[in-house]
Amino acid sequence: MLLSYWYISLLLMPVCLRSQKLPTRDEELFQMQIRDKAIFHDSSVVPDGAEISGYLFRDNPKRYFFVVEEDNTPLSVIVTPCDAPLEWKLTLQELPEEASGEGSGEPESLEQQKQQLMNEEGTELFSYKGNDVEYFVSSSSPAGLYQLELVSTEKDTHFKVYATTTPESDQPYPELPYDPRVDVTSLGRTTVTLAWKPTPTSSVLKQPIQYCVVINKEHNFKSICAVEAKLNADDAFMMAPKPGLDFSPFDFAHFGFSSNNAGKDRSFMPKNPNAKSLRQITAKPNVDIQKVCIGNKNIFTISDLKPDTQYYFDVFAVNTGTNMSTAYVGTFARTKEEAKQKTLELKDGKVTDVFIKRKGAKFLRFAPVSSHQKVTFSVHSCLDAIQIQVRRDGKLLLSQSVEGVRQFQLRGKPKAKYLIRLKGSKKGASMLKILATSKFNKQPFPSLPEDTRIKAFDKLRTCSSVTIAWLGTQERNKFCVYKKEVDDDYNEEHKKREQNQCLGPDTRKKSDKVLCKYFHSQNLQKAVTTETIKGLLPGKTYMLDVYVMGHGGHSVKYQSKVVKTRKFC
Repeated sequence: MLLSYWYISLLLMPVCLRSQKLPTRDEELFQMQIRDKAIFHDSSVVPDGAEISGYLFRDNPKRYFFVVEEDNTPLSVIVTPCDAPLEWKLTLQELPEEASGEGSGEPESLEQQKQQLMNEEGTELFSYKGNDVEYFVSSSSPAGLYQLELVSTEKDTHFKVYATTTPESDQPYPELPYDPRVDVTSLGRTTVTLAWKPTPTSSVLKQPIQYCVVINKEHNFKSICAVEAKLNADDAFMMAPKPGLDFSPFDFAHFGFSSNNAGKDRSFMPKNPNAKSLRQITAKPNVDIQKVCIGNKNIFTISDLKPDTQYYFDVFAVNTGTNMSTAYVGTFARTKEEAKQKTLELKDGKVTDVFIKRKGAKFLRFAPVSSHQKVTFSVHSCLDAIQIQVRRDGKLLLSQSVEGVRQFQLRGKPKAKYLIRLKGSKKGASMLKILATSKFNKQPFPSLPEDTRIKAFDKLRTCSSVTIAWLGTQERNKFCVYKKEVDDDYNEEHKKREQNQCLGPDTRKKSDKVLCKYFHSQNLQKAVTTETIKGLLPGKTYMLDVYVMGHGGHSVKYQSKVVKTRKFC
């Protein structure tokens, strides 16, 4: 077994437990601050069967010690690097005679014993350099003083150490299955499904196990310690207490570590106790890490990923009783690309019907055959407003919201190609008609006034007729009036369904037609026309529509008007 704690405390350099300032990056000054305190405690002792957390200053070695009293003792030492690779070695030194009780005569002084241990090189048993979780395991270790020396040459870093003389019975780390790989079973544009084989620790040893999945865009992680170090980077160093505040140098709660050092409960803990919940944590603006603990399921689907992006996936089996974990062999995958938008070719001078799904977009391409000085885009939005963008050879020329009928004339360029992006409404599907031409010709859609409402005169209502008015333009157009009897509960919601301005008179019954007439006025203030619709039934509700016909046969509908005849006259 490892020798009792008080004995090693006498042998090794004392350090302070509490009332200490924040460690500086100057290791020598840090040690001087520690030695100045009156309360002594040995932080360099590795307890038997407990995982401890530590901190290394760059290029400053740290030593840990433990004593094995009897020969042929099983021994297991596990070192977990967190956010940087480590160099570490394990050496064995003989115990002083006083340790085994075989000495005679005057015992050596404490200072002499300490100096003797520090000066002896000992026998090197194992060494390692890297960022893997590495093990030293021996089924029969000799008695002696064991020294574990660690150093980080890259940067200041965290690490964890676990040592036990009863490795068979302890088994605090979950065991990996015979195939420890994480497999990608399904891959989409924004989703990835992972699967892995369950750990035998849960089924054979009946220990409480949960799985934690880590997703990021940089690299795979070899330990949950490395993940937590990344997640807590800002809190640990950017928001650490300032020098001068009371602070124990080995109380790493300030750095996001647990300060509970008693027995087997001593372990690395997330700073936030709710870290097991489903959430996304971003330690730095440019670091995107997601950690999700999902219970004992061994299949998990990650959603809301970005298309055509490479992600790295890690799975950790966590013993919820000890909070100690083992990493599966991680994997990576690139999500699928977004489905490429089909680009519709526009023919010069031809009207094209376009349908866009709710919140969707469509791409159109217009490439005039001949050189041109100007290009005209005529757009008729049939329902809600749509967004139109026009680029010429990649350069943005136009970005507008279009409701009703609009015409845009842009400067041309020899052999230019135009890309039109149409974005639909958030309310529902969008429909529109569009024409592109490099030739001068008449507007395919009739011109409209700014106000396309139909006004009904309440005082002119009778039991069999209603009088309406609407605005016109300076251009002479043909207007056709249609009526349809509707239910008395016909409301605005019903009316919205019939507001497709692109549906022309050809979709109406012949019996709905009231009349057609031509109208225009050079004076826009007088461009108003009225019409009395007769032959209606008393107390009935009617929907009235006005269509204006264009030169190319395309029509545009004014906003529908619902009126009700008087019941008694």
